[in-house]
Amino acid sequence: MTSARFLVPAGRLDGLLPGAGFILDGEEGRHAATVRRIRAGEQIDLADGAGVIAHCAVTAAGAGRLDLRVDDVERLPPPALRLALAQALAKGGRDEQAVETATEIGVDAVLPWQAGRSVVRWQGERGERARHRWEAIAREAAKQSRRSRVPLVEQARSTPQLARRASTATLALVLHEAAQRPLLDVPLPETGEVLVIVGPEGGIADDELAALAEAGAVAVRLGPEVLRASTAGPVALGWLAARTGRWA
Repeated sequence: MTSARFLVPAGRLDGLLPGAGFILDGEEGRHAATVRRIRAGEQIDLADGAGVIAHCAVTAAGAGRLDLRVDDVERLPPPALRLALAQALAKGGRDEQAVETATEIGVDAVLPWQAGRSVVRWQGERGERARHRWEAIAREAAKQSRRSRVPLVEQARSTPQLARRASTATLALVLHEAAQRPLLDVPLPETGEVLVIVGPEGGIADDELAALAEAGAVAVRLGPEVLRASTAGPVALGWLAARTGRWA
């Protein structure tokens, strides 16, 4: 049986060595002790969302906290090739579904995109609350899928801002149903970043596609079927994860 995993703030596991003691408190401590009812003698894992995992034994359980003994610490390096997803805002929670599934697959960064045909609009405080919700979704999905790293949710971008961001990627791919080039035929870099761009349910406008192409993005298709905004990105990321050896 795999050990339960809990997330702690980045940096809390820095310098931690086997044999050290650790107290899991706060929201995660309350969840572990009160909701999961974890008790002394059980094994749990701690992850800081930045590549450090501590394998621990529970020595005592209190009110909203666990006392732990660290048995082993893993420090995993970041991937040589990062995978990023620019997800257009979509109605019906389909964008949030894409963020959740992409996180489970292994995406390293998520970029909310305010596309021209996006029905949903992120503005002011509402937009910041929505971005924080994406962060919470990514965090929970990372914990559920036992990832060592929580993907970064970047600030929302307009199309010109996304084009500038795409120009900095090693390879930027725009998923488009009318593209002639299959994703499977695109050579992949060994290092750097691959940015996958997914439009809203209404599709990517011609001027947006032109702006992204001018920034160096390559239009590709997944196959003969047209996928929803919630599934196109994760399907492409799954293929990239397998092709680049992440799932080896």
